[in-house]
Amino acid sequence: MYLFLAFLMVPIIEIALFIQVGSAIGLWPTLAIVVLTAVLGTWLVKTQGRMAMVQLRSSFQQLSDPAEPLAHGAMILFAGALLLTPGFFTDAAGFALLVHPVRLAVYRFLRARVTVAHFQMGPGSMQGRHYPGTAGQPEDVIDGDYEDVTPGRRPTRPSAWVDGPR
Repeated sequence: MYLFLAFLMVPIIEIALFIQVGSAIGLWPTLAIVVLTAVLGTWLVKTQGRMAMVQLRSSFQQLSDPAEPLAHGAMILFAGALLLTPGFFTDAAGFALLVHPVRLAVYRFLRARVTVAHFQMGPGSMQGRHYPGTAGQPEDVIDGDYEDVTPGRRPTRPSAWVDGPR
C-alpha cells in the first residue's frame, strides 16, 4: 500500500514543483537546474560510492560486520537513482541521502526494525554447519560415481553410446 502511494504521490509532487518553479524562474532556468543537479549528483554519488567501497573492503579485511557499509552503499546507489530522475522532490531526497548523518539516521531506523538471526564470517565459519538434508548432506548435493580416464587408456568397460550396441 505504501509503495502504491509513493508511485502515485511522487509524480504529482514533481509536477506541482515543476509548475511552481517554472512559473517563478522560467522554463530554461528550470531545465538547467534539473540537468545541473543530475550532473552534480552523479559526481557526488561517484565520490561517495568510492568511499563506501573503501569502508566495505576495510570491514572485510578486519572481519567485522559489513552491514553498515553495505547499507550505506545501497543508500548511495538509491540516492544516485533519485538524482538521475528528473525532478526537484527526488533531487532533494537524493541529496539528503548523500549526507552521512542522514544515512546514519536511516540506517539506525532500519536496524531497529530488522532482526539478524545469525551472522558468521572468517576462517572456520563453515565448520559445524548443519544442512537439512539426509545424513548431514545438503539437499542439493547429488551423489555420483566417476572413473578416471587418462589419455591413452581406455575405460575398463566401453560405453554402449560410443562403441554401439553389442
